[in-house]
Amino acid sequence: MTALYTEWRDAWLLAGARTPFTDLGGALSLVSPIDLGIKVARAALQKAGVVGEEVGYVAAGSVAQASFDAYMLPRHIGLYAGVPVEVPALLVQRVCGTGIEAVFQGATAVDRQGAGFALAAGAESMSRNPIAAYTHRGGFALGAPVEFKDFLWEALLDPSCGLTMGGTAEELAMRHSITRAEVDAFAARSFDRALAARQTGFFDDEIVPVVTETFARDGLQDRGITLPRKVDRVAEDTHPRPSPVEVLARIRPAFGGVQTGGNSSAVVDGAVAVVIASGAMAKGRASLARLVAGCAVGCPPEIMGIGPVPAIRALLTRCGLSLRDIALVEINEAFGAQVMACARALDLDQARLNVNGGAIAIGHPLGATGVRLALTCAREMARRGVRYGIASACIGGGQGIALLLENPHGR
Repeated sequence: MTALYTEWRDAWLLAGARTPFTDLGGALSLVSPIDLGIKVARAALQKAGVVGEEVGYVAAGSVAQASFDAYMLPRHIGLYAGVPVEVPALLVQRVCGTGIEAVFQGATAVDRQGAGFALAAGAESMSRNPIAAYTHRGGFALGAPVEFKDFLWEALLDPSCGLTMGGTAEELAMRHSITRAEVDAFAARSFDRALAARQTGFFDDEIVPVVTETFARDGLQDRGITLPRKVDRVAEDTHPRPSPVEVLARIRPAFGGVQTGGNSSAVVDGAVAVVIASGAMAKGRASLARLVAGCAVGCPPEIMGIGPVPAIRALLTRCGLSLRDIALVEINEAFGAQVMACARALDLDQARLNVNGGAIAIGHPLGATGVRLALTCAREMARRGVRYGIASACIGGGQGIALLLENPHGR
């Protein structure tokens, strides 16, 4: 099998931060993803005890163009976080694997390119996905159809296989004999775990509250965040809620099968950033995990959700490990049936999978999700004192991506 494999000798995830993930049309819906990215980049650097002037590389990802200055997303995140003007920035886009790819790029920069410290971020405003037209640059002919469409909705269709992303999950449900009751039970567990993580304070050290504020830098125009009237502070995820199977069972199918709005990933806005350091720069500093290796692979578009399976298998083979060696696995919950199919194919027990809930409960801001998976996995590994964890995601169009993390002090 062809797999793109990268191994790092000495790359370390020091710290990270994320905004709360808020539901479509919620308190963050009018905020540019660039400003959400600046917010978390600043917070991540502060948590890591690194000043912006020390950063030698910026990789930031976003999937949809949610502002007219979207091209400048990684550059502005770096500049307004205090990164030197001379330091380059890269825009990363691997659909739902974008955030993990940004971590890959940051790890490579510190391990092989002399960056010292790298900033890896993902930011996404699903609410600001545009109503777009691609065929009217030349004007509007008399009587011709006007082709403005909802980008957020239309982008769910993969024309290569003729299926929506939800349709690919239904294909996996059929192939793996996954029932609606099983998917609802999985979703209820995701909500329960996310609520438990919130109640115990697990997310407190991960989330930075968002307030109305200005981001200033000498020589640049001010940027900033403006929250809606009567909203002073956004401090926690808005989608996790008590969701017993009895409630989930009453929701209508969204794609004609087992998937519903209740057992699919929540549509949310948010951003995440982490600071990555070379071994020399990490020495004497607290760190969450060593970034060991990463793998990206392709898979058939009609079953794109199975992508984590070949990615994880290739990663383990190249690293000389088995799944028994991996204490914790984060697989993005794009759809309940999708992640269940991955778990069945891998023979992965639920006790190691998404132990603090997943995207069904917390949400899936496309470009930010992968960074959250890596950060959450690293933090839980440190809390439990375990050695290895994997963060993985399926990718629209038919790909999978996986990242191996190590806690050198774990058992």
